[in-house]
Amino acid sequence: MPRRPLRAAGALIVASALVLTACTAGSDEPAPTSTAAADPDASVAIRLVLEPGNLDIRQTAGAALDQILIDNVYQGLVSRTADQEIVPALASDYEISEDGLTYTFELREGVTFHDGQELTPEDVVWSLETRRDTPEWRDSGRLANIESVSAEGQTITLTLSEPDSTLLWNLTGRAGIVLKEGDEVDYQTEANGTGPFVLDDWLQGDSITLVRNDTYWGEPAGVAEVYFDYIPDNQAALNAALAGEVDVVTGFDATLGEQIEANGDFALVLGESTDKGTLAFNQTEGSPLADQRVRQAIRQAIDHDAFIEAAQSGQTLYGPIPALDPGYEDLSNVAPYDPEVARQLLADADAEDLELTLTIPNFYPTTVAQILVSNLNEVGITLEVESVDFPTWLNDVYTNHDYDLSFVLHTEAHDFENWADPDYYFTYDNPEVQELYAQSVAATDPAEAEQLLAEAARIVSEDAAADWLYNGASVLAVGTNISHMPSTNVNERLNLAEITKSDG
Repeated sequence: MPRRPLRAAGALIVASALVLTACTAGSDEPAPTSTAAADPDASVAIRLVLEPGNLDIRQTAGAALDQILIDNVYQGLVSRTADQEIVPALASDYEISEDGLTYTFELREGVTFHDGQELTPEDVVWSLETRRDTPEWRDSGRLANIESVSAEGQTITLTLSEPDSTLLWNLTGRAGIVLKEGDEVDYQTEANGTGPFVLDDWLQGDSITLVRNDTYWGEPAGVAEVYFDYIPDNQAALNAALAGEVDVVTGFDATLGEQIEANGDFALVLGESTDKGTLAFNQTEGSPLADQRVRQAIRQAIDHDAFIEAAQSGQTLYGPIPALDPGYEDLSNVAPYDPEVARQLLADADAEDLELTLTIPNFYPTTVAQILVSNLNEVGITLEVESVDFPTWLNDVYTNHDYDLSFVLHTEAHDFENWADPDYYFTYDNPEVQELYAQSVAATDPAEAEQLLAEAARIVSEDAAADWLYNGASVLAVGTNISHMPSTNVNERLNLAEITKSDG
């Protein structure tokens, strides 16, 4: 199987990065639904945290772009719901051959781009081939197994060199976005898609505005305008909500729930997500963390419940796959909190009085570092915290692998492939895991593919390849006059086609 390139570092971090939040098992709540009549001419203001540096969905890393542009502005042949179900989009239907080598899609007729040009089968062929063949485009490697793309009438056929159980999922993301062949749009600041909203304005450093696409091929958007208001600070976002300046607050701090719900205009909503608060271990030769006993000691020295208590909500995570993703298994028995066992493991490894550095981007809350410092100190590990800006983190940790421990929030769904890539910044290299992942990708039976992922994930956890501090939540405050606001995995994708707003 062709090796996929390293996943874009920018996709690790999204709006929820500024708050330590997680979701209590079973607490996934629907957003409130207003009983008043919806106003089709309404404008909805939504607070987001992390603004994209530019709008080039082809080449620019970062989930901040996926969150607002995919589904709303750009589309592919297929899409996915917040609950991770794959559904038709620009294709009205699709089929996969029994041998997993042929994917056939029926392209919808009457679809136009926002500039009025018609969507053609040739646009689809060009988009997929160009994505596959252009390494500078994000996720190009996800189409590596596509041998050819062809069109006959409205039928698009993808022929694979070998089965790829991840392909359909990959087509729901950037890898599958359909662009206009030969388009001269300035992708840095403009967009030309087929979605239910049109990019209207970007006031850099402040906001992005989308307006309803009146020529949309599907059901028209439920509101006339969506205004993304970028407010990094949670207290400022709370103030904006209470002042009536925003209708929805995403990336919110659950500990502020009582304050924002006090006047009855907002409801706090906790939704599931695939966010993984990941503590990476540099396992390169010569590092004390190359010893599995030291890594296991660190894992068992950490009180994962403390992160949940700090957030006043939460779900612990003890492996690389969250509950929303295929291959999830409760792995809490692999590294239970036990400082005594941790101390013994360190003694066995002759690693007592260990001194380590935690490199963490400076936009994360201090809570994460404080808990880690306290927990590790209890077992004799001195942890120095090095808070750095994100470009420094990218250079030192992601690119040069120059770190002891590092924390970031990995947000993307279905991202187990990173544990099968020894060149990724995790520095984890296990041929058995790599083989199991390759077998999972090659499987034509979804149940078999999932089982192979679960086997690989257990090995990763048993190897103490990292520690997963928590499974983050989608934490939102939603106005009581707002209906159909997505509440699951909104940090990665935020499909707003159905959102409505009433006067009541």
